[in-house]
Amino acid sequence: MDTVRRPEFDPELKAGLAIVGGMFPPTITPDLLGFMRRSYASLPIADTLRARRIERRDEVIPGHRGDPIEVSVLRPADVSGPRPGVLFIHSGGLMFGDRFSGADLVIDWIDRLGAVLVTVEYRLAPEYPDPFPREDVYAAYDWIVRGADRLGVRRDRILVAGASSGGGLAAGLALAARDRGHQRACGQVLDYPMLDDRGLGTSVGQFDGVGVWDRVSNETGWSALLGDARGGPDVSPYAAPGRAEDLADLPPAFVDVGAAEIFRDEAIAYADRIWRAGGDAELHVWAGGFHAFDIFAPHTAVARGMVGVRNAWVEKVLAD
Repeated sequence: MDTVRRPEFDPELKAGLAIVGGMFPPTITPDLLGFMRRSYASLPIADTLRARRIERRDEVIPGHRGDPIEVSVLRPADVSGPRPGVLFIHSGGLMFGDRFSGADLVIDWIDRLGAVLVTVEYRLAPEYPDPFPREDVYAAYDWIVRGADRLGVRRDRILVAGASSGGGLAAGLALAARDRGHQRACGQVLDYPMLDDRGLGTSVGQFDGVGVWDRVSNETGWSALLGDARGGPDVSPYAAPGRAEDLADLPPAFVDVGAAEIFRDEAIAYADRIWRAGGDAELHVWAGGFHAFDIFAPHTAVARGMVGVRNAWVEKVLAD
């Protein structure tokens, strides 16, 4: 019998967990990677954009080591002049997903807020271990900053945003930009971010074999990225931002996470350490929320609340 005490799932969310499990099982092991890459592939972006006045342009840019990677630039149609920019970094445990995975949740930022959204096809582990994913993301950010005039983007209003593994990559990007003397983003959206390969929080043990993305799944993802270095002393804080010793002088952060998921404690700790360093963070912990519930159960009241609060923060930051 399972005797672990853990927060209960929100009743409305719990009702949908069985359906979620059919395409995203609670426990992901390396032998499931092929299945996950098929089941977590995004819907055709053309279908998502069909009813919206959004222009899309795909480009190939230099990624890590100058290797070619793809990005897509989505901008509001019939809008002139420089616009706020967003670099969107997709979820998928560092092993699956594509540049449009979860993008439907942030497309409102294009037609409602007038932002230019850039999505990046960073390379995935285990075929491309650290530092490929994070350096591909950094290269995309550098490409936006350097090409802001051509892209019609305001250099002083570039936001980085990511969910789960994408949230961890966004946090690592903000750290790397600070330490390398690059332009600071105007904000960082860290949705239930994957921040620490060591799995130190109580919440990691509370959600083992239940919900979405459990302890074993997390170890699978981090091992794919880091190999034998996972949990050891030689992991870069740009890969695992929860390891960073100094969180001062970072862009304002929006951090949100479910109370009923493994990343709860490391997300809370990250926001707390930003505050302790004198920084700006807004933290939301959603009672009863499992991992990525806004992606898997967007119709629920708690997901609608989460999306609404996040959109309000982004609107404020991009408008300042």
